[in-house]
Amino acid sequence: MDIHRHFLVKARTQMPMNIHELSSISNVFMEVKTVGIASDHAAFPLKQFVKKYLEEKGIAYKDYGTHTEESCNYATYGHALAEGIEKGEVYPGIAMCGSGEGISMTLNKHQNIRAGLVWQPEIAHLIREHNNANVIVFPGRFISEDVCRQCLDEFFNTEFAGGRHQQRIEDIPCK
Repeated sequence: MDIHRHFLVKARTQMPMNIHELSSISNVFMEVKTVGIASDHAAFPLKQFVKKYLEEKGIAYKDYGTHTEESCNYATYGHALAEGIEKGEVYPGIAMCGSGEGISMTLNKHQNIRAGLVWQPEIAHLIREHNNANVIVFPGRFISEDVCRQCLDEFFNTEFAGGRHQQRIEDIPCK
C-alpha cells in the first residue's frame, strides 16, 4: 500500500460518510485526510522530524502546536488535536510529549479518540490492528527518529482486523 496519497478503505460495506462511521467498520485501512499533529515543548524537536517525514511522503498536515521549545502545557495541544479529529478537520493524529503519557491521557479523555502510546513498530502495528487507533503517540524524549519513522510506516500501513476487536472498541466509550 502506497502511503504517498490516500489509504483505501476496504470494507464489506460502502465507504463511510464520516470519521465516526469509519471507526465502526471492520477491515479498514486508515483513510488519511490531512494529518493532525501536536506536541509540547519537550517533543518539539521530534515533531519537526515528523513534519519532515510527512512532507517527504506527500501527506498534508495541520500543526496544532506548540510552535516553540518554550515550556508549555501538553493538554492544550492534545485537546486541540482531539477536537480537530472530532470535527473532521484532520484524520488521523500524531501526538507527542516528553514521556508520551500526558498527551495520551489528554487525548483519551475524548470519547471518539483512541490514542496509543508507541515506542516500537510492533506496538504501532497492534494499536491499528487491534484497537483501530486514530492517534499515534510518541515519547519525545525516549525515541529515535529512525524508530519513529518505522513506527509511522507501520501505523499508516496496518489494517484494522475487525472481528472480535470491533466489539472491544465499541465497549471503550463511557455510556
